[in-house]
Amino acid sequence: MSETYIGAIEDHCPNATLVLDRFHVVKALNKAVDEVRKEQWRNACADERKALKGLRWLLFKHSSNRSKKDSRILNALRKGNRRIHRAWVLSDEFERFWDYKVEWAAKRFLKRWMTTALKSRIEPIRKFVRTIKKHIGRILPYIGSRLTNAIGEGLNRIIKIVKNRASGFRTLHPFTDMIFLTVGDVDIPAQIPAKFRAL
Repeated sequence: MSETYIGAIEDHCPNATLVLDRFHVVKALNKAVDEVRKEQWRNACADERKALKGLRWLLFKHSSNRSKKDSRILNALRKGNRRIHRAWVLSDEFERFWDYKVEWAAKRFLKRWMTTALKSRIEPIRKFVRTIKKHIGRILPYIGSRLTNAIGEGLNRIIKIVKNRASGFRTLHPFTDMIFLTVGDVDIPAQIPAKFRAL
């Protein structure tokens, strides 16, 4: 969601539809929820901190990956810490946005969610809402296109692993060969002549 990237794309590709990656939107929301948790941690006394311990990763879990025990712990925050509970509920509700099939319905949901989030008076969440408002025209096209950067991000991760494992390459050619060997769809055993195969 960097202005530099957005500006470059809109300047050089004026007819392209820019779709912000779902991962980065979710990451921004998780960051906002984590800011609420950190703020509450800083203001909590020793006893209150015991109840907040271990919440960080639990708050980031997608609802489909949460156990019943996880849900009970998070629901207990309704009495223990209403601000963290409210931020978590808003984050959980936002997940539904990605399931919409038509843009007009997704836009209606997003507007209702933003109104509710602004009424929460939780500043990190309100900041996230301002980000959504700013980029709404770049987030909504996801609903129709389902475009995501996941494959590209996955390939980048594998390339970094290849580079780190080799502790660097002297020239570009061996590096590109290793990338193609690692992520390419080459069936290496099939390339070995039959007379040289061990099995």
